[in-house]
Amino acid sequence: MNPADRLALLQAFHSEKAALLRRHQAGAERISAYDSNNAYQYVLAREDAHLEWLRRAIGEAGGVIDEAASAVTLPPGGAGAARAVADDDARTAAEFLARWMPRVSAMTHARDRKMLELILGEVAEHQRFFAQAAGLSPDLLGRRPESAGTGGGVLPRRWVE
Repeated sequence: MNPADRLALLQAFHSEKAALLRRHQAGAERISAYDSNNAYQYVLAREDAHLEWLRRAIGEAGGVIDEAASAVTLPPGGAGAARAVADDDARTAAEFLARWMPRVSAMTHARDRKMLELILGEVAEHQRFFAQAAGLSPDLLGRRPESAGTGGGVLPRRWVE
């Protein structure tokens, strides 16, 4: 893989990963169940780290980041919206993995390949979280004692503007 192809691959991967982050941010606003929302917040934090790794790799390769944001689409709201969002996120994570695993395994730049493999491994973990959230699992990130409550949910926005 020549340097131009390596850079193009990193930029394309970053673009798709940034779109997933924006999608998960919007989805987290519809997920009010405490355990599921905590899983989304964990995913968002990891995706922030992934994008920083990718920014550094692209910069080191002499490239720039395309900051153009695509529109975010969510399944329709209403009853069952949270389940639909989580289900859709599990599906899009699987599609991302299927699309990128062969391309990453063909990379010859060892450090970038290892970084992308790590990101793909975490996307697979996130896919499992989304599937569990769609199934309304109450113990996505661990189990709490029977007597511990959640306070009934979370706030609808991650950041205060």
